[in-house]
Amino acid sequence: MTPQAPTPAYRRLSVEERRVQLLEAALALFAHRAPEEVSLDDVAEQAGVSRPLVYRYFPGGKQQLYEAALRSAADELRLCFDEPREGPLLARLSRALDRYLAFVDQHDTGFSALLRGGSVAETSRTSSIVDGVRRAAAEHIMSHLAVTDPGPRLRMTVRMWITAVEAASLIWLDEDKQPPLDELRDWLVEQFLAVLTVTARRDAQTAALVEALAADI
Repeated sequence: MTPQAPTPAYRRLSVEERRVQLLEAALALFAHRAPEEVSLDDVAEQAGVSRPLVYRYFPGGKQQLYEAALRSAADELRLCFDEPREGPLLARLSRALDRYLAFVDQHDTGFSALLRGGSVAETSRTSSIVDGVRRAAAEHIMSHLAVTDPGPRLRMTVRMWITAVEAASLIWLDEDKQPPLDELRDWLVEQFLAVLTVTARRDAQTAALVEALAADI
């Protein structure tokens, strides 16, 4: 008689492991549905747990869970621009954009709801989380540019370009994800160089950067 395989031992999740599990379940739902369309029952079902367990970890209900999930997504977006300071700058920027646009592609509906605003789940805290991603992206880009004391024109140019990347991402989703991601990435990199070139006509600091970039291509 063939002995039966032993039943795997049940492992109770730690508090942190359970919290991560619930956040991953919430992010999976928020990725493709607007926040107001997701209930705690949906999150519980996605995670394979009971509704009271979700409340135990997030006693503030869906709003608390949404903000926690948003912070988790924001952390992931910040990491998109965390690129090693090696090789040509535009190649580094391309790799960062590849990660950013992959996130947009994988979290299409959630990304739209996040950046367009107007959600019933939107608060000053959620807006601050989103703005923190933009500021972190600007800081990473300044670091790649090796600029420790950027002037107002350069700061404005970089932040305007980040806004343009967000807008292009939303329009790309509206246009059924066309053009292909690699073409969108290359176009955005070319736009970055173009807006720097325009600013360089009015700003000596940016002009020096454009000259260095031209030598780096």
